[in-house]
Amino acid sequence: MYRTIMKRPTQLIALPLLAAAILSRASGAVYPSMAPIARYDIADRAAEIALARSAAPASISGSAQILVLGKRGYETAVKGGNGFVCLVVRSWDMNFNNPEFWNPRVRSPQCFNAAGASSVLPRYLERTRWVLAGESVARMRARAKTQKRLMPAPGSVCYMMSKQAYLNDAAAGPWYSHVMFFGIAKPADWGANLPDSPMAADAAAYKPVTIFMVIVQKWSDGTPNRSM
Repeated sequence: MYRTIMKRPTQLIALPLLAAAILSRASGAVYPSMAPIARYDIADRAAEIALARSAAPASISGSAQILVLGKRGYETAVKGGNGFVCLVVRSWDMNFNNPEFWNPRVRSPQCFNAAGASSVLPRYLERTRWVLAGESVARMRARAKTQKRLMPAPGSVCYMMSKQAYLNDAAAGPWYSHVMFFGIAKPADWGANLPDSPMAADAAAYKPVTIFMVIVQKWSDGTPNRSM
């Protein structure tokens, strides 16, 4: 949902791009087309559930609904009770122009609160159905233009606190543990992307929505976030 150059956690410079593309270094790998679907799967269902739960602290994810990737789209593997929805996002959440759009290594554990699950998450779930139906990137790009305008519900939040993530080849793993907020606002309205601000923002990936991102001190398992 954003591309970020990180100097220190309190000195963020956010550059617009997409969802799991986080570091400024370019990857040399090329993914010109979709790999065999088996390469995007996590063979062990229990492992995918555990990875999805790692997106947020157990106090949140332990009672969340858990989605896993199925043959036609995401399926409910665990019924939740607190309104949160956790899943492992794949590479096609990225911008259509991103060179890692088909990177089968990408695993991005995310956990949405009820507001985010009902208003932000459906965009990715629909795109997943297109991918699994065999749609081309050109066709998906055209369909995306006809989608209903994304309008996040007030208070939409997504946790990305898993140190087990693989966000892209440049990161070759997770980024910083962080929490994302979605809103119709300019980055500066929230003080994001300003010198010494602890908040970064991407105002391009989900236009007209801005994704605000705050780095937190710990990973979901309670261990310290790196460089903090």
